[in-house]
Amino acid sequence: MDYAGIATPAACYADFCLIPVGTGDVSVAQEVAEVQRVLKASGLSYTMHSAGTTVEGGWDEVMAVVGKAHTVVHQRGVARVQSSMRVGSRTDKKQTAEEKVKRVEDILAQDR
Repeated sequence: MDYAGIATPAACYADFCLIPVGTGDVSVAQEVAEVQRVLKASGLSYTMHSAGTTVEGGWDEVMAVVGKAHTVVHQRGVARVQSSMRVGSRTDKKQTAEEKVKRVEDILAQDR
């Protein structure tokens, strides 16, 4: 097998939490706001939540925007940035993060 020629999946979603290290400040709100500006400018679909952000799109686009998020935090003077990230992809169907949540909400609605 030609491992160098393996393609990345066409689409993915990544749930990531970017962590500025060594800032001396317990608040990360300013850094999170800057990351959200990067995501908005990317044109990708994303959802911020209390412990990170889920971003959806092409594999290369998603990975690039996470890299850009690191860069803007570095530009704020943060020398070290870590991200905790879960990435998912599937080939059997297209499904957005919003659709995934709605599917569970529809199941829960049957409990009423």
